[in-house]
Amino acid sequence: MRRSPLAIAAIACAIGAVAAEAQTPLKIGYINSEEILASSPDAAAAQQQFDQEMQGYQTEIQQLETELTGLQESLQRQQLTLSPDARAAREQQLQTRVLEYQQRTAQLTQLAEQRRNELIQPVMDRINTIIEAVRSDGQYHLILDLAAGSIVAADPMLDVTQQVIGRLGTVQPAGAGAANPGGAP
Repeated sequence: MRRSPLAIAAIACAIGAVAAEAQTPLKIGYINSEEILASSPDAAAAQQQFDQEMQGYQTEIQQLETELTGLQESLQRQQLTLSPDARAAREQQLQTRVLEYQQRTAQLTQLAEQRRNELIQPVMDRINTIIEAVRSDGQYHLILDLAAGSIVAADPMLDVTQQVIGRLGTVQPAGAGAANPGGAP
């Protein structure tokens, strides 16, 4: 895990400034965002929806791969019977299809990443709101993320991950009352 000396210096300066300004002991906590996401029913639902939506993309990619394999096998079978010009034309056709496949795969990958971000953003917004509430309620000056790799060592007593997970399970997402009258997340 590499840490930028500039980032570490900035954190140290911020900690020093907060402690000096407040004239109170600095209170720091940390979370493990990976554990929080793994515990979030909303994140699991977003992943399930993403997986369902991506089935069409996966089917399209598989069809393109099957087509490319068929063209390549056909060219290999007929290679000896084709004239040099016909063979060159078929090889060019295959290369064109390979390029189209690569472009379409890149396009679908970009669309998938964009859709994943659209689905996870509301979950992340909710989690960030809860983290801010835990920070405010616990009067923490700073909360760091263990999963981000900025913590080398810390006292487990400073870990507020379970507080966030506990609140995540009890706080309804915005608009959930209308869509989920039972009240379960």
